[in-house]
Amino acid sequence: MSSIAFDTHKFVKRLQSSGLTPEQAEALVDALKDAVTDSQVATKHDLAELKYDLLKWIVGLALAQFGVLIGILLRLA
Repeated sequence: MSSIAFDTHKFVKRLQSSGLTPEQAEALVDALKDAVTDSQVATKHDLAELKYDLLKWIVGLALAQFGVLIGILLRLA
């Protein structure tokens, strides 16, 4: 999982300059830090692995469908 570089002190100072109290700014930064830390972001590797798995399923289904079609055609002949 990837992490995001985040200057919390700078963000607290910015919130305080916007009119929030130090306690409000700290609470907001802590909540945001928890949300960012708990989130899971898919990486390029994760997406490539998923693409490979989906491709395997599609090829497998296509082969099974082809087998069923051949079976039906042989039965009719």
